[in-house]
Amino acid sequence: MLSKLTVAEAKIFLRDPGAPAVVLGIPLALVLVFGLMPGSREPSAEHGGQSSLATLIAPMAVAILLGILALNLFPGAMAAHREKGVLKRLAASPVPPSRLLAAQLLVNLAIAVVAIVLVVGVGTIALGMALPKNPGGFVAVMLLGAVSLFSVGTLLAAFAPTGRAANGLGAAVFFPMLALGGVWVPKEQLPPVLQHVADILPLGATLGSLRDTAAGHAPHLLSVIALAVVAIVCSTLAARFFRWE
Repeated sequence: MLSKLTVAEAKIFLRDPGAPAVVLGIPLALVLVFGLMPGSREPSAEHGGQSSLATLIAPMAVAILLGILALNLFPGAMAAHREKGVLKRLAASPVPPSRLLAAQLLVNLAIAVVAIVLVVGVGTIALGMALPKNPGGFVAVMLLGAVSLFSVGTLLAAFAPTGRAANGLGAAVFFPMLALGGVWVPKEQLPPVLQHVADILPLGATLGSLRDTAAGHAPHLLSVIALAVVAIVCSTLAARFFRWE
């Protein structure tokens, strides 16, 4: 049943041409546009002897991708199912509504994998981008960041009565994280206080950890702890307050 629900949710996602275009288009556009700018592919002292494409732009594209999926598309889809009574009907059937939640998460994870493979593939093949110097750490913090961000998205979906409300809540969380998390402006250019804020916000912590591992370093311990704490707290609250009707 989980596989059938996953296929059904994937079809629903693909029926809306706007969602795949945004999820796949924005990360690719970031890599291509900024990767074609003069100097972005050249090693620089500012980026530890590596290119800004590999240690800043590509991690930023991955972080934004995870943020869009976790904070915008996923909460909106779950709240829309609640609004249309899908969750209520599942609750009265032999299929538990939690299966639909799992199917949604699987679909979003698959979409993220496809988009990240495209970003890395285009960056390395078309632009000569170097792969992460710490690939194991890069994958690990990417998964931790996804868990943390999707736990926030699940909490948003727990309180949003409609799909439109979920989109509004997602935007209210996503855009401040972009501004304060070192995404719009690199963390190094933020005031010292905001640099510490960027280290603990889920989107900023994910981006910072991806940048660290792309450059071959271990992720900042504070960011890893912050991601784990957010995942635990938000998942616990979402399980407590999530309503299927």
